Amino acid sequence: MSAAALVPVALVGALVGLVVPSLARRFTTPPELTRAGLEPRPGGWAWLSPVVAAVVFAGLAVARGDDPALPVFLAVAAVGLVLAGIDLACLRLPDPLVLAAGLLALGGLTGTALLAGTPGRLLGALAGAAVAGAAHLLLALLPGSRLGFGDVKLAAVLGLPLGWLGRDALLAGLLLPHLLHGGVVLGLLAARRVRRDTLLPLGPALLAGAWLAVLLG
Repeated sequence: MSAAALVPVALVGALVGLVVPSLARRFTTPPELTRAGLEPRPGGWAWLSPVVAAVVFAGLAVARGDDPALPVFLAVAAVGLVLAGIDLACLRLPDPLVLAAGLLALGGLTGTALLAGTPGRLLGALAGAAVAGAAHLLLALLPGSRLGFGDVKLAAVLGLPLGWLGRDALLAGLLLPHLLHGGVVLGLLAARRVRRDTLLPLGPALLAGAWLAVLLG
């Protein structure tokens, strides 16, 4: 993708990043969270959101500039940024937003496959969702697992665009999130910022790993 085309995509990403904090706050202050003791932590990351979103959008544009499904990837990324903010704030991945991301991915990829005459890529996307969802469901069912079913559903959604790209991207998208999450956990433990029993969000790692898998693919 040329620089002239890349700049507008990055600017759109920055604009998306401006509204991400306010959208995330809508899902982090419901009464049931307060009753459960899951008070959202202060959103000091808000100023960084436009920068992160611009980088995410620009990276996708560079990696997938020739793919007719690029708008679908950008739409899923936009919802994913909101989900990451919510999960960081209160360890929660709201079903309506995960469903919205899934519908955007499925509907967009279906339309792209039909218009491009490549139904095989749609089958790959569906297979990716099934594999990613099943793998994380098994992880969630393991004794002592801290993987939530919100993470399982998000992994299945992210399997759609990863499966669209093929086996290598899907495998990278399955492995990278857990490598990233493990590295962060080890770093926080070494810095004594958390304890071994501290619950940490996996959603941001799932999203970041999927993004890196797209870039590498």
